[in-house]
This record gives sequence, structure tokens and C-alpha cells, in this order.
Amino acid sequence: MSRVSQAEARENRKRVVESASRLFREKGVRDVSVADVMQSVGMTQGGFYKQFASKAALVDEATARAFSDMLRYLAALDDDQGGHDAAWSSLIDSYLAPEARDNPGSGCPAAGFAGDFARDPEWRDTYAAGVRDMAGWIAPGDTGLAALSTLVGALLLARATAGSPLSEEILRAARKAAARLTD
Repeated sequence: MSRVSQAEARENRKRVVESASRLFREKGVRDVSVADVMQSVGMTQGGFYKQFASKAALVDEATARAFSDMLRYLAALDDDQGGHDAAWSSLIDSYLAPEARDNPGSGCPAAGFAGDFARDPEWRDTYAAGVRDMAGWIAPGDTGLAALSTLVGALLLARATAGSPLSEEILRAARKAAARLTD
């Protein structure tokens, strides 16, 4: 059996963290096993323990990674849209779209991890830091927190009512409300 290089080990770890982040947001932390994560990247469960001390360590790293990716996306949105107001408008449209509702694995970590972390405080510090950073991107202080709360709450309700007309109504109403929050 050949050993992997340090570069390969780093790449493997990155793939495991990215896959775990997606799976945790899709199915929930409790419903995804280490074996599920490792199988998703074509590796053995034994390989996991060469990279991580525990599933808890993976959850924390996957959460931090998801928020870091989201913040990079938001910064790029500012650049791509030519300013923060246009970027905020673009985020509202994409965040509160049926595609975002229907694809939690690739979606916002604030919404994707909310249910798990509400029930289990173990990773709340990482989650809270990510939420604060996202809200800060939207707007300073209470305005950013209220706007992010509107987005996340609407997305969670739309997911819970998916397949019914109410889901589309929630997305539409929240788009209007979110646009007014930062005016």
C-alpha cells in the first residue's frame, strides 16, 4: 500500500470537508455518519481518523469552511455587481429562489446548519461567528441581523412548505421585505 504525499493528504482533507459540509446541510449532522462522508469521496472510514480526531472536529471544520466560502461568495458578489446595493439585491433574488430552497447542500450555511445547532450547542461558537460575519456583510448592527434573519427564516419556511403554493408565497413576500430592510 503506497503512502500519500502531503499535498495529496491536504487535497483529500479538503474534499472530505467540502463533502461533509454539503451532506450536513442536506441531511443534518446527526443523519450523516463518518462512513457516509468518506464513501462520498471514495475513501475508507479508516482514512478519516488519519485526518480528523472525531466527527465533532469535522463538523466544526465543515461549518467554518461553509461560512468562509459564503463570505468569499459575498465579497465576489460586491465586485461582480459593481457595488454593495446591487450585490444585496442580487443576493436577495438568488437566496430566495426556488433553486436555493430545493438545494440545501450547496446553499447558505446559516440556514443549512440552523436546525442542528439549535439542538446541539457544541458548534455554536463557529456558527455564531459565521452568522455575525454574514449579517455584517449585509449591513451594520441590527439592520444586518434583521435582514439575515428574514432571509434564513424565509428559506427555512419555504423548504418546510415546498411543494405547496405557500412556499412560493413565502419566497415572494420575503424578497419584498428583505429589499426594504436595508433602504
